[in-house]
Amino acid sequence: MLRNPYLALALGALAVILLALAGARINGPALTRALSAEAQKALAQMDDKTPVKAIFRSSGGSPSRHPLLTGGEGVNQATRDRIAKTVAALPGIGGIRWSDGNALAENVSEAAMHPRHCQDDVEALLDARTIRFEESSARIDRTSATLIDEVAAALRPCLGSIIGITGHTDSSGPEDANLRLSRKRANAVRDELIKRGIPSDGLRAEGLGSSEPMDDLPPGDPANRRIDFSVVATQPISPTPVDTPGPR
Repeated sequence: MLRNPYLALALGALAVILLALAGARINGPALTRALSAEAQKALAQMDDKTPVKAIFRSSGGSPSRHPLLTGGEGVNQATRDRIAKTVAALPGIGGIRWSDGNALAENVSEAAMHPRHCQDDVEALLDARTIRFEESSARIDRTSATLIDEVAAALRPCLGSIIGITGHTDSSGPEDANLRLSRKRANAVRDELIKRGIPSDGLRAEGLGSSEPMDDLPPGDPANRRIDFSVVATQPISPTPVDTPGPR
């Protein structure tokens, strides 16, 4: 019998993470195979018989709902927009990107641009993984680079929304230091998203220290060290030169 409640909580949290990872390994490939089949079917039914393929894998090789479109290098921009819009309209699809640059359809479906859709995508990414920082520092661990890439891709369809980035800590240490650290970490994530093409004027970073622990966790639990995102609707913006490649 475990006498230490913190040890029991830690073991429980580890079990949840392992189950989530196992579920992703089991269900991820099946989901992306189904999405890939639907995407290729939709592309085959288009009037433009362009040999475009949708690849449902992240840059790290793991299954992803955010497809990479290849084979459209010699196609004009209007056709590329129509292709991206066709794929984005399929249920379950996340952000769309092209192999030669981040080209989004100018008028993706309303469902694909809804802030709730984007927030759900980000929360799904963070269910089993965490943006990690060096101990007692706002320096992001380099192992989190791929995760931040995927978060940026999930947020990109909702450009024009206000994206809140909130840093949290556990209750260890003085609260004034926790507040400063949580703000610095939120700002560090904001800076990384800007580097990945998310407009700075739509990003809001704040730190709450240890004032809002996760549900059912004691304030001192390390799992409270986290970054949360909230996506609030405003007006979607048209793609900028960052989002759309220049003339070829």
